[in-house]
Amino acid sequence: MIKRTFFAVLAFAAATTAFSQAKDNVHLEETVEYNDDKYRVETNSFWSNWFISVGAGGNVYFGDHDRQADFGKRIAPALDIAVGKWFIPEVGVRLMYSGLSAKGATQTDVHADGDEMWGDWLKDQKFNFFNIRLDAMFNLSNLIAGYNETRVYNLIPYVGVGAMSVTEEPKETAISGHVGLLNTFRLSSALDLNVDIRGTFTNDDFDGEPGGRSGEGMLSATVGLAYKFKPRGWNRGKTVTRTRTVYNNAELDAMREKLRQMTEENERLEKALAEGNKEAMKNLVKRIGAANLVVFPIGKSTLSNQARANIGILAEVIKQGDSSIIYTITGYADAGTGSKELNERLSKERAEAVYNCFVEEFGVDKAQLKLDYKGGVDNMFYDDPRLSRAVITSGK
Repeated sequence: MIKRTFFAVLAFAAATTAFSQAKDNVHLEETVEYNDDKYRVETNSFWSNWFISVGAGGNVYFGDHDRQADFGKRIAPALDIAVGKWFIPEVGVRLMYSGLSAKGATQTDVHADGDEMWGDWLKDQKFNFFNIRLDAMFNLSNLIAGYNETRVYNLIPYVGVGAMSVTEEPKETAISGHVGLLNTFRLSSALDLNVDIRGTFTNDDFDGEPGGRSGEGMLSATVGLAYKFKPRGWNRGKTVTRTRTVYNNAELDAMREKLRQMTEENERLEKALAEGNKEAMKNLVKRIGAANLVVFPIGKSTLSNQARANIGILAEVIKQGDSSIIYTITGYADAGTGSKELNERLSKERAEAVYNCFVEEFGVDKAQLKLDYKGGVDNMFYDDPRLSRAVITSGK
C-alpha cells in the first residue's frame, strides 16, 4: 500500500514536470457537425454515381404522309442502351444509343417494303436507323424536394443532341435534337425501373423523301432497368470545426511553484518510507494530492486528452490515499466573455465533465467528490483570462 502510493505520487510529479517544462503545448480539437439540410450534400469523386441502363419499347415516326398512313402501322420497335453519371443529385449526363427501325409511308418508293397503303400511289415504308446522342438530365424531384436516397419515384426531364443515321440505301445522317421525361422507380439501392418518353427532331429528308416541311420527328417510349455502380449516393454535408489552444509557460507558472513544493515533499516521503512512518506518508499524500488545475478552451466544456491524463494521475493518488479526504471540484468561466447565465451554465458543465472523468473513467468513489461552480470570474492567475476558464480540484 505504501509503495503503491509512493509510486503514484512520483508519477504525478514526473508528469507535471514534463508538462511544465514544455516550451509550448498545442492542443487541437476537431468537432464534426452533420447538417440536416436536404439540399446540401458532399460532392463525390469522378468515379461515383455512374450507371448503365437498357430499355425496349416502340416509336412512331412523323413524316410526310401521316394523315394517309394508319397510325398502328407506323409503330416500330425501339431499343435504348445508355451509360451515364450524376454529378450532383440534381444534374447528370448520359450517352445513349437508340434505334432499330422506323415505319411510315412513301410515294417515291424510297425504303418501300412492297405493301400498298393508299390507292396505287402510297406504299408502306420501313428503314433501319440508329441514334447516338448526349443528354443533360435534371432530377426535378431532388431539385424541388431535396435529395432522398430512398425516394421511390423521381421525375427527370432531359434535353439532348445527337446524330441519327439510316443504315440502308439511300443512307442519310442528320443532327437530331431531343426532349424527354425519364421516370425512375427505385427497386433497390442498386437497381431502378425506368420509363423513358421522348420526342426526337431531325431534318425533313431523313426518311429519304423530301416533303417541303421544316423537319420530321419521332415519338418514343421504352421501359427498362438501370444499374447504379458503387460508390453510389451522396453523404450529407458536414462542418468541421478545429479548435487550436496553445498553453505556454505563462499558463503553467502556477503549477511550477507547486512542483517545487512537491519535490521537497517527495524527498520527505522517501525518508518516511525508509523509516516506516505510515502516518507521515498519509499526511504527505494528503498534501500532494490536494490540488489540480484543468484549463478549457473558450466556450468549451470538453476535456482534452492532456486534461484526462492529468486527472487520471490525480485519481490514482486519491484512490491510494486517505479515503476520508473530500475533494471539491469547482468550475469557473471567464467573466470577460459571455453572459452571466452562459458562464453559470458553462462553469457547471466544466465541473461536471471533470467529475464524470474521475468517476466513470478512473473509478474514483463518489463519496470523496463534491461539485461546485462559480460562474464567470475575473482573472484568477497572472492577470490571464485564459486561466479562469478552468476547473480546480482541491482536497482537505
